[in-house]
Amino acid sequence: MGALILALAAFATPAFAGEADIKIPDLTHVHFDGLGGVSGVTLMYLGIVMCAIGAAFGLVQYTQTKALQVHSSMGSVSNMIWETCKTYLFTQGKFLAILWVLIGACMVYYFGVLSHNSAVHVVVILLASILGILGSYGVAWFGIRINTVANSRTAFSALKGNAFNTLCIPLRSGMSVGLLLVCVELFFMICILVFLPRELVGPCFIGFAIGESLGASVLRICGGIFTKIADIGSDLMKIVFKLPEDDPKNPGVIADCTGDNAGDSVGPTADGFETYGVTGVALVAFLALALAESQELCAMLIIWLFTMRALMIVTSLVSYFLNQVISQAKYGDQKDFDFEAPLTHLVWITSAVSIGITFLASYFLLAHQTGINPALWWVLSVIISCGTIAGALIPEFTKIFVSTNSRHVKEVTNCSKHGGASLNILSGLVAGNFSAFWMGLVIMLLMAASYYFSQNPALLALMPAKFLFAAPIFAFGLVAFGFLGMGPVTIAVDSYGPVTDNAQSVYELSQIEGKPGIAAEIEKDFGFKPDFENAKYQLEKGDGAGNTFKATAKPVLIGTAVVGATTMVFGIIMLLQKMFENQVASGVAGPFKEVVAALSIVQPEIILGLIMGGAVIYWFTGASCQAVVTGAYSAVVYIKEHMKLDAKTASEKDSKEVVRICTVYAQKGMWNIFIVVFCFALALPFFNAYFFIGYLIGIAFFGLFQAIFMANAGGAWDNAKKIVEVELRQKGTELHAATVVGDTVGDPFKDTSSVAMNPVIKFTTLFGLLAVEIAVTMTNQNLKTGIGAFFFLVALVFVYRSFYMMRIPDENTAGI
Repeated sequence: MGALILALAAFATPAFAGEADIKIPDLTHVHFDGLGGVSGVTLMYLGIVMCAIGAAFGLVQYTQTKALQVHSSMGSVSNMIWETCKTYLFTQGKFLAILWVLIGACMVYYFGVLSHNSAVHVVVILLASILGILGSYGVAWFGIRINTVANSRTAFSALKGNAFNTLCIPLRSGMSVGLLLVCVELFFMICILVFLPRELVGPCFIGFAIGESLGASVLRICGGIFTKIADIGSDLMKIVFKLPEDDPKNPGVIADCTGDNAGDSVGPTADGFETYGVTGVALVAFLALALAESQELCAMLIIWLFTMRALMIVTSLVSYFLNQVISQAKYGDQKDFDFEAPLTHLVWITSAVSIGITFLASYFLLAHQTGINPALWWVLSVIISCGTIAGALIPEFTKIFVSTNSRHVKEVTNCSKHGGASLNILSGLVAGNFSAFWMGLVIMLLMAASYYFSQNPALLALMPAKFLFAAPIFAFGLVAFGFLGMGPVTIAVDSYGPVTDNAQSVYELSQIEGKPGIAAEIEKDFGFKPDFENAKYQLEKGDGAGNTFKATAKPVLIGTAVVGATTMVFGIIMLLQKMFENQVASGVAGPFKEVVAALSIVQPEIILGLIMGGAVIYWFTGASCQAVVTGAYSAVVYIKEHMKLDAKTASEKDSKEVVRICTVYAQKGMWNIFIVVFCFALALPFFNAYFFIGYLIGIAFFGLFQAIFMANAGGAWDNAKKIVEVELRQKGTELHAATVVGDTVGDPFKDTSSVAMNPVIKFTTLFGLLAVEIAVTMTNQNLKTGIGAFFFLVALVFVYRSFYMMRIPDENTAGI
């Protein structure tokens, strides 16, 4: 890598209008007349206060959750899960450090050699990237900690018979994760914006975004592979040995519980942190580049964006407490009700409150400003609201295909009754395909609405004449911003799932029902008579609702990645346009074209890039699933050989070995995937920058539909099994076995491949911004082709390895 950097340096020319040239305007001169002349910097300080309030709420919720009643048998199980999760997190932390070295080397070349920053500035930018990684890693750590506290409290609360109180525990823990995530990310970004020298803000934003994107990619992909190896290994034992759910004698159960947190807590939390940050960086970069000649206007809109982000904390808190009051009044005394209803109400209340706050805040911030069209405030508010509406509509459309009340899911169950696993799988594929159509239609219509309003004179007046084509790009970025307007709540309902899933496991692993005199002990120590039968029923219902809402968050996050990617690509477009203008001014023929014409769909470079992007998405799907297949096979072999049916519980040694197998294959799979994604992002710009733009668009849109299809097909299979277990109560039957097979097929669909496309798309786009500038500023075409060919061949080697070196071993797992 060092030799390559020296070679690149020898042939580099100065950078032009790229990411290193993002110049943030002076924010101290911005005042808002609608708020009595308050300064923009003052609003940023208030934003830091809001971050502190939101973070305090998250920490208080953790303390309150930890203080809830729990029996020692359940508490010890959740603590064992936590200790295993800690080991997993430490392992992934070391892995992240290794991968950062590769990214750091490229950043040193880009910001140091190519952009001529001083050594001190390069160090600060590198520290910003480390801060991004630590942010993703830190919020993931908090999420897994509170979830492993909440799981045992939820399991114990179910014994009391109050269904609503049991539902509130995982929702409270999820809300604390969502708020802390947003507050930490916003705090970091405000500090970079306000306290760093202006010449460092833009590069540090890029470094921060790359760091958090790397962290999210690793934690999402590794977690997705780990959890599904463990889940499949554990689930198949139900068929092989006719074991009940989460039987303590199954060595795979502890790994499964760890995987629930590694895949469904760590992954989404890091992913949400990165999504929130990268979308903000993309919009700031767009404004700084497009409005570089209108510094005051640019500063005003940046402050407006950050103020709206800070108000998300307020809207989420208000909506959460409002929903709590309404749900308490409606469901507080009911022994049984639809667990999905309070979660659905929370999403819609948050959407309505967010839209109201968007219009109100935009009015006071923009309606009274001089020098801008007075209609701008409501035009921007409508565009953002398109995204906010999408954040509520997409979960509703998702439930049509994955909810236990869904006709599609009931169809999967019915197919299983006489058609077995074969028709179960086919029916799930049908649900996934239909869901991709309807959700694609929803996203398209809302983006079309944002495009319509982007042509309003109030918004067009912001854009310089040569960038009028970019108004829709800005609008699409605001739609992605609106998706995240209810970000804390989206993360909250997503985090609800792993807690309810773990709660069911904790209940079984504690073996609390079989303890002598346990009913009298609980009544004496905790003051209530336990209802064991109803508790299991409520926990299974909660798990079904958790499955549904885990599924609803996935299309929101992938939709944000795709819509936001169009805005991030603008940095590349600006660079290429500047290179074309310099080429024209020099009077010398060159490789650069007028950018709008060059990006036409009839240009061969764009068409070829689209095809390449689609090819990589399908490789990624196969590689991530193959890692699960091979790892699950090894786990199944080990568990079958070490299952002791006469024992009450599996040995600690056997459980740890299953966890080790999951970790080994997660990291093997991640190495192959990361090297391929990294090398393609580095190689393709050296061939042709316009081809690379087509590639970015290809992975975004192929990835969107592949992810939605896989996530919702997997969700349908999962909840078809839940219907058999909860509503039909036919565990251990042939029908149950058929749905378990379908569920194991859906596991890598919904929790490995689909969910990881979001950070992969954003990491490729962000890192591609640097790679394109490195490539286009080199003058030696032969060297460029050689470098591109080298990294392309490296990528192909690891594409080959991702299957042929990850095949199922011929012998047992002893030699792993």
